[in-house]
Amino acid sequence: MFQLYAILIIAGLFLIGAEIFLPGGVIGLIGAMCLLAAIVVGFVTFPMDMALLNTLAIIVLSGICIVVWVKYFPRTRMGKSLTLADDGKSFKSASPEFMALLGKEGVAMCVLRPAGIAKFDGKRVDVVADGSWIESGKPVRVTQVEGVRILVKEILPPTAAKDPGA
Repeated sequence: MFQLYAILIIAGLFLIGAEIFLPGGVIGLIGAMCLLAAIVVGFVTFPMDMALLNTLAIIVLSGICIVVWVKYFPRTRMGKSLTLADDGKSFKSASPEFMALLGKEGVAMCVLRPAGIAKFDGKRVDVVADGSWIESGKPVRVTQVEGVRILVKEILPPTAAKDPGA
């Protein structure tokens, strides 16, 4: 029974450690269940005072490992490669270059059905027609920028006011 106890503790610690590389929670949960099973096996295998001491040792050492892990792991080379260096405040959903296109007028380089290429200030840009298809060569205006998705609408020529007396 002592071998089972040792195997459960080693397997539990290994699986919890493997959770770093295989995220999702399942492996870590199985590791925690192995440690709980080791506690149960300890109560069956050892006398009561020794079983309580082993249980206390597993709980205290697991807590210490978690605290040390959270405090020091992100500073290691592996921790830095697995975590973000910046907070979310610096992330932008749209490139400033694309945001500068908002409201600009250009020309559809191909038929936009609904996606295609338009030219703005001499630069070719992937765009999406906002509404119906736009024929090649028609003037377009950027109406919205959502991340890297640039929505354009065709610029319709102004319609001449009709004279009701004519």
